[in-house]
Amino acid sequence: MGKILLFVLLWRVIGNPFIALLVLLVVLYLLDRRFVGLTPSILKPLKRSRRLSLLREEPRMNPHNTSVKLDIARLEMERKRYTEAKALLEQVAAVMEDSAEVHADLGICELKLGRLEEGEKQILKALELSPRVKYGEPYLRLGEAFADRNPEKAVSYLQRFGEVNSSSCEAYYRLGELYKKLGRQEEAARAFRETVELYRGLPKYKRRHERRYEAAGAL
Repeated sequence: MGKILLFVLLWRVIGNPFIALLVLLVVLYLLDRRFVGLTPSILKPLKRSRRLSLLREEPRMNPHNTSVKLDIARLEMERKRYTEAKALLEQVAAVMEDSAEVHADLGICELKLGRLEEGEKQILKALELSPRVKYGEPYLRLGEAFADRNPEKAVSYLQRFGEVNSSSCEAYYRLGELYKKLGRQEEAARAFRETVELYRGLPKYKRRHERRYEAAGAL
């Protein structure tokens, strides 16, 4: 209702409904980015592309710069270009064999490319090297990947993620979704309640990232 009134007010002030609608959308977007964080950033992809362009110049001059390859691989993962990221991570892993984070990233790429067994193997290796690597995110990605093929295994991985990172609303929300799929309604409802309760206790700087899961869990 408030948005409609604001639109009518802008229409009267500006005199053009299309421009008024555009101004309203911009205002709502800026407010969301500032206080809520549900909408994606418009500038982030541009900044990421610029950083990628700069980083890609380095391997041409120094093909053995492993840290740059790792940075590029992670940016490619953000762009969901997992094939390109995997190729770079394999080169990095050959040098940094004992890096839990590299094996975790490589495993996540394998999962995203549909190679669940290979991804699980890499991630379990990463967790063996460092049980709390990436704050438990690999457990979350395993739970996400096995949700359709093996829900019980997915539940197990999500529960382990919750043990490592107890401040993640995403873990409780995904756990609730899996319980629903398995017909375990009481456990699903409890997981959704925990999502909302956890969100309320989070510091402000973490709420923007977790807001979408709290909102979904509250439905």
